[in-house]
Amino acid sequence: MNPLIDFPATPHQALAFDRIDPEHFLPALEHWIQVSKERQDAIVANSEAPTFENTVDALEFSSLELNKVSSCFFNLNSAETNDAIQEIARTFSPKLTAFSSETLLNEPLFLRIQTVYESEGKDLALEAQRLLKETYESFVRNGAALKGDDRNRLTVLNEELSTLSLTFGEHILSETKAFHYHTTSAEDLKGIPEDVVESAAQLAEQQGKEGYVLGLDMPTYMAVMKYADRSELRAHFYRAYGSRGAKENENNNEQVITDLVNKRMERAQLLGFDSHAQLTLSKRMAKTPHTVLNFLDHLLAVAKPAAEKDLEAVADYASAQGAELPLQPWDFSYWSEKFKMERLSLDDQALKPYFKLENVLAGAFTVAARLFGLRFEHNTELPVYHKDVDAYEVFDANGNFLSLFYADFFPRDGKRAGAWMTSYQSMHTMKGQEVRPHISIVCNFTKPTASKPSLLTFNEVTTLFHEFGHALHGMMARGTYPSLTGTSVYWDFVELPSQIMENWCYQPEALALFAKHYQTGAVLPTEFIDKIKESQTFLEGYMTLRQLNFGYLDMSWHHRTDRFEGSVAAHEKAATERTSLFSEVAGTLSSTAFSHIFQGGYSAGYYSYKWAEVLDADAFERFEEEGLFNPNVAADFSVVLQSGGTVPPDELYRNFRGRDPKVDALLKRAGISA
Repeated sequence: MNPLIDFPATPHQALAFDRIDPEHFLPALEHWIQVSKERQDAIVANSEAPTFENTVDALEFSSLELNKVSSCFFNLNSAETNDAIQEIARTFSPKLTAFSSETLLNEPLFLRIQTVYESEGKDLALEAQRLLKETYESFVRNGAALKGDDRNRLTVLNEELSTLSLTFGEHILSETKAFHYHTTSAEDLKGIPEDVVESAAQLAEQQGKEGYVLGLDMPTYMAVMKYADRSELRAHFYRAYGSRGAKENENNNEQVITDLVNKRMERAQLLGFDSHAQLTLSKRMAKTPHTVLNFLDHLLAVAKPAAEKDLEAVADYASAQGAELPLQPWDFSYWSEKFKMERLSLDDQALKPYFKLENVLAGAFTVAARLFGLRFEHNTELPVYHKDVDAYEVFDANGNFLSLFYADFFPRDGKRAGAWMTSYQSMHTMKGQEVRPHISIVCNFTKPTASKPSLLTFNEVTTLFHEFGHALHGMMARGTYPSLTGTSVYWDFVELPSQIMENWCYQPEALALFAKHYQTGAVLPTEFIDKIKESQTFLEGYMTLRQLNFGYLDMSWHHRTDRFEGSVAAHEKAATERTSLFSEVAGTLSSTAFSHIFQGGYSAGYYSYKWAEVLDADAFERFEEEGLFNPNVAADFSVVLQSGGTVPPDELYRNFRGRDPKVDALLKRAGISA
């Protein structure tokens, strides 16, 4: 039996992860594509006049099973991949893309949708109107109005782009997995936190080596950059991390980038847009590349002077400690961390004992309970795809089942870096019955060792709350149509729920709920809490400039109207000249490992992190004004979370805040001003 075709009976129709093998995916994909096609054919063959119910509504629910299987596959390909899954991905992704293209280019289907759009739209309920509008525009934006050769070319481009994105990610994963730094000298690792060194010793033992082995997983990399006393070691790791996809080997991504950029531009121009950015942004809050670039320029004007002051302050401190100037890029994290310790008396390593992973997660649950009345129950009977994954049932304030929630927190071979949220099953309503969502978050935190539990840096605490915010957006969803619920919102709005949750990590009232010493149970001292609050503005000019750097780089690749045929390195240098504070390091590039825009869906969208920061700072200001756990404010914000894409984001925000967002709150929080 294939558990992705004949879904086994499980609590809440959860995926039977414990029964899923790689060989199940392709047969399941082909089966559900065929079923979806048959359902589409039935819509087209319907002899009755097109209506919302027999056309748009029917199409919306025609691929539920396919979406569930594909969500499962793509998350496993990121969180628990292996050679077999990667090989399947090379077939799986193009097949799925081809089906999507075939659907969106199905002319008889489009004509029925168009008929409904032109004749019935104003007579529908608001949510149905929204679905009709989004469905019609999605078909148009994806080439339904194209004819002949243009239509065929679009199909080819869609498949090629899907394959190229996969290839980009495979190259980065291969580069990351291939790097191992082996040393037998403890002195070599001086300054690196004890738990990271212990993990390195364990990894060496697993590999049958003496001493220590360190990889390029994010917890290890950041620990080296922030704490390793040996500048040579930091430089080695910096070059290794920064050269991923840029070396002259089989994992080089420069041609992949060239092909991705050119084919995205060609696709956009086929569809009647000047650039990929123009196409993408036409369905964003920002609406145009001009708006995005003006937004970035506005922030650059205030952030760059602040960033230059931040760099000067760190350099002065480092010089006083005997460091050579100018500082190199691998020096900044190290000396800024020491500077922070002296300036704020705030040491990440001194904080970590107060942030035991289990306590932080329980704290996130408690914040969700106090704000929204949610209750999380760990269920060890629910199947999971790895022993490190925990599964929870989530209930609302009335005790009704709300969602499944999966948490996967530790790095391992076969798991890409970073953190992300996945919806295995989106909330929807069928035949009057709610079908509740299945939500997952994935992170990469330091694993427990023989002597210590998993202890988080404060940055990792905010990462957990960030992804948990995405999860709440998915779990609390209400509505009828899966393509409009949960995180199915405009891209530059999707980060609002995640980023606003980070704010609770800085509030004494919230920290008291979970920041407790893992050995003594002592609550995080008040002076530490004050310092954490103060740290919110520490080097924020520098951090803002760094985000703007990525935003400009993204737009430079995707707001192009002519083919790219030059040097990736030269292009990157020109695109980031205004936001660079250090001399370039030969052999390192950002673009070649910029997974967000070349693999992760953020193309022409990286600006949205700063855009959403404006929204989250402005929105959280209302909680600060009326109460951190004020039930009325929480109830109003729950409407934002529950509504998903059923209401335009501008309208949702104005309903919550009473006005359009202002940048003032962000600049105030960052400690920089216009």
